[in-house]
Amino acid sequence: MTVPSLTESRPLNTEAPPILDVRGLWKVFGPKAGRVVGSALSRAELKEQTGCVAAVRDVSFSVRRGEVFVVMGLSGSGKSTLVRCLTRLIEPTAGEIVLDGEDIRTADARKLRELRRHRMAMVFQHFGLLPHRCVLENVAFGLEIRGTPKKERYERAREVLGLVGLTGFENSYPDQLSGGMQQRVGLARALAADPEVLLFDEPFSALDPLIRREMQNEVIRLHHEVGKTMVFITHDLSEALKLGDRILIMRDGELVQVGTPDEVVGAPADEYVANFVSDVPRSHVLTLSWVMRPPLDGEPLDGPELGPDVVIRDAVHAVLSADRPVRVVRDGGLLGVVTSAEILEVIAGGQH
Repeated sequence: MTVPSLTESRPLNTEAPPILDVRGLWKVFGPKAGRVVGSALSRAELKEQTGCVAAVRDVSFSVRRGEVFVVMGLSGSGKSTLVRCLTRLIEPTAGEIVLDGEDIRTADARKLRELRRHRMAMVFQHFGLLPHRCVLENVAFGLEIRGTPKKERYERAREVLGLVGLTGFENSYPDQLSGGMQQRVGLARALAADPEVLLFDEPFSALDPLIRREMQNEVIRLHHEVGKTMVFITHDLSEALKLGDRILIMRDGELVQVGTPDEVVGAPADEYVANFVSDVPRSHVLTLSWVMRPPLDGEPLDGPELGPDVVIRDAVHAVLSADRPVRVVRDGGLLGVVTSAEILEVIAGGQH
């Protein structure tokens, strides 16, 4: 498995306020679902004794403003049910979903429509484009429903088509586009509404690997350009590691671990997560902060400097070519040092 990395991993702004708070969320399918909330029975026991399936079990997490938050798990883990609960496309059984201080679960039908039109937008695996409308009209469709005047909505549609690299395709129809281009139209349609939160439900899983990588890069580029808060659902670990500022891992409807990509790879919460990440080259994900050590007495401290968020793979040349320890520095302060010994231990798999 190859895991893309940047010279600097994206530093997470831990001071950013949460825009979305999910607290004690349950979704139970079956008779008398409310009675199942709080049950400690396993999924199999619950099904056998009550006839119910707990697709989401007591899940709590926060998403910070401007963050790319990835929810990942295998098929049946509950991740797609979870993301649909966030906009009540699926009605939760219990818990709170708080968007900027407002509990979405208390919203009436009118307020819920407004929320879906203005504040949260969803990009699905199946593009859902209108075949009888051209690209420009598809992108402007949400604004049309909102009542935006035609001139204004078409201007906005052209603007976001430029953002996703589809300028010149305004008058094409969906069946004239490749799968990747159709997904770009779906992305542009979501962006056109200028939502506070973008939700992606495995949007690239139907695309071939090359186009999928292109679309992943597109999401990263768009995030840097427009800074939207994104919640991204995937079953693909390499996709989660590439896109996520933080990753939530689910199994059987439950939260197993939440952490940054390097925390998930470097400090898996249990054997399940450890097995999940066992094939990931650790040097492609872990940063110098994981391998730096305090300087020894008398050790020279005039070597080259690198930041603690530099990915180990991208520090190899600088560390191995230095004739003295590399100083790991943040804001002028020395955090530790790294030598070839620490780097080679990770590359050789010594930290597995």
